[in-house]
Amino acid sequence: MSEEKILNLRLFCKNVELDDQTKDYIIKRIQKMEKFLQKTLEYEVEVSVDKKGKFYGEIMIQTPHKLYRSSNTSESIEGSIDMAVAEMQRQIVSDRDKFRELQERGARSIKKKMVLSEEARFKKSSLTNS
Repeated sequence: MSEEKILNLRLFCKNVELDDQTKDYIIKRIQKMEKFLQKTLEYEVEVSVDKKGKFYGEIMIQTPHKLYRSSNTSESIEGSIDMAVAEMQRQIVSDRDKFRELQERGARSIKKKMVLSEEARFKKSSLTNS
Protein backbone atom coordinates (compact mmCIF):
# COMPACT_ATOMS: atom_id res chain seq x y z
CA MET A 1 0.00 0.00 0.00
CA SER A 2 1.51 3.31 -1.07
CA GLU A 3 0.58 6.74 0.16
CA GLU A 4 1.09 10.16 -1.38
CA LYS A 5 0.20 13.44 0.27
CA ILE A 6 -0.51 16.51 -1.85
CA LEU A 7 -1.81 19.49 0.09
CA ASN A 8 -4.62 17.84 2.03
CA LEU A 9 -5.07 14.83 -0.28
CA ARG A 10 -3.99 11.34 0.69
CA LEU A 11 -3.96 8.73 -2.04
CA PHE A 12 -3.97 5.04 -1.08
CA CYS A 13 -3.30 2.30 -3.64
CA LYS A 14 -3.87 -1.41 -2.95
CA ASN A 15 -2.77 -4.10 -5.40
CA VAL A 16 -2.33 -1.51 -8.15
CA GLU A 17 0.35 0.92 -9.29
CA LEU A 18 -0.82 4.27 -10.59
CA ASP A 19 1.09 6.15 -13.27
CA ASP A 20 1.50 9.93 -13.12
CA GLN A 21 -1.26 10.53 -15.68
CA THR A 22 -3.81 8.61 -13.59
CA LYS A 23 -2.70 10.37 -10.39
CA ASP A 24 -3.08 13.75 -12.11
CA TYR A 25 -6.56 12.74 -13.32
CA ILE A 26 -7.64 11.76 -9.80
CA ILE A 27 -6.22 14.98 -8.32
CA LYS A 28 -7.98 17.06 -10.98
CA ARG A 29 -11.34 15.37 -10.28
CA ILE A 30 -10.92 15.83 -6.51
CA GLN A 31 -9.99 19.51 -6.91
CA LYS A 32 -13.33 20.09 -8.63
CA MET A 33 -14.98 19.26 -5.30
CA GLU A 34 -13.53 22.49 -3.82
CA LYS A 35 -16.27 24.57 -5.46
CA PHE A 36 -18.99 22.54 -3.69
CA LEU A 37 -17.51 22.86 -0.19
CA GLN A 38 -16.68 25.93 1.86
CA LYS A 39 -13.91 24.39 3.93
CA THR A 40 -12.34 20.95 3.84
CA LEU A 41 -9.93 19.44 6.29
CA GLU A 42 -8.80 16.38 4.39
CA TYR A 43 -9.39 14.32 1.26
CA GLU A 44 -8.69 10.59 1.09
CA VAL A 45 -8.84 8.53 -2.08
CA GLU A 46 -8.41 4.78 -2.11
CA VAL A 47 -7.95 2.78 -5.30
CA SER A 48 -7.71 -1.00 -5.35
CA VAL A 49 -8.29 -4.00 -7.61
CA ASP A 50 -10.42 -6.97 -6.59
CA LYS A 51 -9.86 -10.59 -7.61
CA LYS A 52 -12.12 -10.25 -10.65
CA GLY A 53 -10.01 -7.38 -12.03
CA LYS A 54 -12.50 -4.61 -11.29
CA PHE A 55 -11.30 -1.32 -9.87
CA TYR A 56 -12.69 -0.04 -6.60
CA GLY A 57 -12.55 3.70 -5.92
CA GLU A 58 -13.46 5.25 -2.59
CA ILE A 59 -13.43 8.96 -1.73
CA MET A 60 -13.73 10.47 1.75
CA ILE A 61 -13.91 14.19 2.43
CA GLN A 62 -13.74 15.49 5.96
CA THR A 63 -15.21 18.92 6.64
CA PRO A 64 -15.45 20.65 10.02
CA HIS A 65 -19.04 19.43 10.49
CA LYS A 66 -19.44 16.27 8.43
CA LEU A 67 -17.66 13.35 6.82
CA TYR A 68 -18.69 12.58 3.24
CA ARG A 69 -17.95 9.15 1.78
CA SER A 70 -18.69 7.52 -1.55
CA SER A 71 -17.37 4.48 -3.36
CA ASN A 72 -17.88 2.67 -6.63
CA THR A 73 -16.61 -0.32 -8.58
CA SER A 74 -15.96 -0.18 -12.31
CA GLU A 75 -13.93 -1.64 -15.16
CA SER A 76 -11.47 1.29 -15.06
CA ILE A 77 -9.90 3.48 -12.40
CA GLU A 78 -11.19 6.64 -14.08
CA GLY A 79 -14.73 5.27 -14.29
CA SER A 80 -14.89 4.31 -10.64
CA ILE A 81 -13.46 7.69 -9.55
CA ASP A 82 -15.88 9.58 -11.83
CA MET A 83 -18.91 7.75 -10.47
CA ALA A 84 -17.74 8.20 -6.86
CA VAL A 85 -17.19 11.95 -7.44
CA ALA A 86 -20.67 12.29 -8.99
CA GLU A 87 -22.23 10.53 -5.99
CA MET A 88 -20.24 12.77 -3.62
CA GLN A 89 -21.44 15.90 -5.44
CA ARG A 90 -25.06 14.76 -5.06
CA GLN A 91 -24.55 14.25 -1.32
CA ILE A 92 -22.95 17.67 -0.84
CA VAL A 93 -25.56 19.54 -2.89
CA SER A 94 -28.35 17.73 -1.05
CA ASP A 95 -26.90 18.69 2.35
CA ARG A 96 -26.36 22.29 1.23
CA ASP A 97 -29.96 22.53 0.02
CA LYS A 98 -31.28 21.06 3.29
CA PHE A 99 -29.30 23.60 5.29
CA ARG A 100 -30.49 26.47 3.11
CA GLU A 101 -34.12 25.32 3.43
CA LEU A 102 -33.82 25.13 7.23
CA GLN A 103 -32.45 28.66 7.31
CA GLU A 104 -35.29 29.95 5.15
CA ARG A 105 -37.93 28.20 7.26
CA GLY A 106 -36.39 29.61 10.42
CA ALA A 107 -36.36 33.11 8.98
CA ARG A 108 -40.02 32.80 7.92
CA SER A 109 -41.09 31.64 11.38
CA ILE A 110 -39.22 34.52 13.03
CA LYS A 111 -40.85 37.01 10.66
CA LYS A 112 -44.30 35.63 11.49
CA LYS A 113 -43.69 36.02 15.22
CA MET A 114 -42.37 39.58 14.96
CA VAL A 115 -44.92 42.25 15.77
CA LEU A 116 -44.24 45.71 14.52
CA SER A 117 -46.15 48.75 15.58
CA GLU A 118 -47.80 50.92 12.97
CA GLU A 119 -45.44 53.72 13.92
CA ALA A 120 -42.51 51.65 12.74
CA ARG A 121 -43.93 51.24 9.24
CA PHE A 122 -42.65 53.41 6.46
CA LYS A 123 -45.10 56.05 5.31
CA LYS A 124 -45.10 58.21 2.25
CA SER A 125 -43.18 61.33 2.81
CA SER A 126 -45.17 64.55 2.84
CA LEU A 127 -42.16 66.42 1.56
CA THR A 128 -42.49 67.69 -1.95
CA ASN A 129 -39.96 69.32 -4.14
CA SER A 130 -40.67 73.03 -4.03
